[in-house]
Amino acid sequence: MENNEWYLKMIAWRDQHIKQQQFILILSLLIGVFASIAAFLLKSTIHFIQQLLTENFSRVNVNYWYLVFPAIGILIASLFVRYIVKDDISHGVTRILYAISQRKSILKLHNIWTSLVGSSITIGFGGSVGAEAPIVLTGSAIGSNLGNFFKLDQKTLLLLVGCGAAGAIGGIFKAPIAGLVFTLEVLMLDMTLTSIVPILIASVTATAMSYVFSGESFLFKFTLQESFSVERIPLLILLGIVCGLVSLYFIRGMNWIEKLFRKVKNPFVKLAIGGVTLSILIFFFPPLYGEGYETISELLNGDTVTVLERSFFLNMGDSPWIIVIYLTLIVGFKIFASAATNGAGGVGGIFAPSLFVGCLTGFIVARIINIFGMSVPEENFALAGMSGLMSGVMHAPLTGIFLIAELTGGYNLFMTLIIVSTVSYITIKLFEPHSLYAMRLAQKGELITHHKDKAVLTLLKMENVIETDLSILTPDMTLGELVKIISRSKRNIFPVVHHESNVFMGVLLLDEVRNIMFRPELYNRFTVRKLMISPPAVLNEELSMEKVMEIFEDTGAWNLPVVDNQKRYVGYVSKSKIFSSYRHVLVHFSDE
Repeated sequence: MENNEWYLKMIAWRDQHIKQQQFILILSLLIGVFASIAAFLLKSTIHFIQQLLTENFSRVNVNYWYLVFPAIGILIASLFVRYIVKDDISHGVTRILYAISQRKSILKLHNIWTSLVGSSITIGFGGSVGAEAPIVLTGSAIGSNLGNFFKLDQKTLLLLVGCGAAGAIGGIFKAPIAGLVFTLEVLMLDMTLTSIVPILIASVTATAMSYVFSGESFLFKFTLQESFSVERIPLLILLGIVCGLVSLYFIRGMNWIEKLFRKVKNPFVKLAIGGVTLSILIFFFPPLYGEGYETISELLNGDTVTVLERSFFLNMGDSPWIIVIYLTLIVGFKIFASAATNGAGGVGGIFAPSLFVGCLTGFIVARIINIFGMSVPEENFALAGMSGLMSGVMHAPLTGIFLIAELTGGYNLFMTLIIVSTVSYITIKLFEPHSLYAMRLAQKGELITHHKDKAVLTLLKMENVIETDLSILTPDMTLGELVKIISRSKRNIFPVVHHESNVFMGVLLLDEVRNIMFRPELYNRFTVRKLMISPPAVLNEELSMEKVMEIFEDTGAWNLPVVDNQKRYVGYVSKSKIFSSYRHVLVHFSDE
């Protein structure tokens, strides 16, 4: 397309007639429209498949189809990913963070539609994951590819990726403020006020379109029974701590189970293990089927009888502990169901599972408090639990607060949501510095963050700071040959490599030979092997820039050699080159 005359003329016309800021606003509106359409298509497809498969299920008897449908869905989704997509589309938000940190905010074109197909099949057939991460990946891909189509710079692409994510959240949840704060908190975009306006436009546009598509109702029906009470603050703090600890279990448990699945190399063995695990869990605990939003709605409206329907716990008596035990088991097994879904090849996110587990956690805490004689509104605690888990799992307290308020219309419970979310966030930060989304990249040093120094270092790449203009020596060279090379060189550092394998052996510094280089009688007596020394450290070309700077600080060096995995010499890196590149990147991304 880049060679098409009409395309080049269109790009040139846009450059001449539409200012950059105005064009970004136009694109943000379009992104909001497209993201909302994508969200509507995804939700509609999921509900269509679920209704088609489960509309004849008995509400009082055990349904053995629960043993079959989830495994079929994962099979179809995994075959779709393996043979049609041929790319990793799992962990949608992590893929966005990776694109921002490592791929100059460029997302592949197929991400616009492949996540929609994969997740609708996975969740429609009962996969115990959420549709939000796939739709966020879709929205961000729309923004990235629109910007790429119009040849916009990396900084603008980053902004449009944020617009797509905000539009996706706004479109799927009818939550425009949550869309904005999700982009700032979870995607960790360090935006200025000028940059926030396009994100707001995308989020509000997508939300407005969502109202057009599906009416004015909230995702969860919630009727406020009791407003915030100061006397309950200690209990809300307790709930926040519990949510933080459950978030820790959620994050570490999901990571541990996913690592077990990654150790299984055969995809069909993965599918068998994951499919069987998921089907058995859903058979015994039907609320694990799909996103779990139906169960959330039932608990928010005090309908515990319906939650127990279709389970073996239905006829176990009238003890108030029955529902507590049942829901606690579901909380414990939810991570197994979600990890099995994704680990076996399904496509989905942890957005909905965190809301689901949060609602159950809040309800359980409230029910236990009530059993012991105190009186608290279980529906309010369930709502606050959703906010607390989202805050803990995603490290996003503002997103948790505003999303839950906007999802339910529970604006009168802002204080409740704020207390629980804040305490949960403080609790999880004591144990985990990164969210479930970000920790995979953080472990590899590939995560861009709000910390400006670390963010800029993340954007710097080793290949961009390696210097290759140094004169290379071999160990058998004489001092006389060395003097000739020094006379032609503009540097005072000379790497020494093996003449055949190019393996790095050491370094020769001009200062080390300055006192003998003008004595011809020594030219044949000394060789480079005798004169070279070992550098303070040797860098691998695959190291992150943050790790490189740590080594520079630890060694006190100003120049260090770089080698590949076979110890072959690649070049040299200097502190001054890194600082120069650092300033260039910082100016580029800070300029408004």
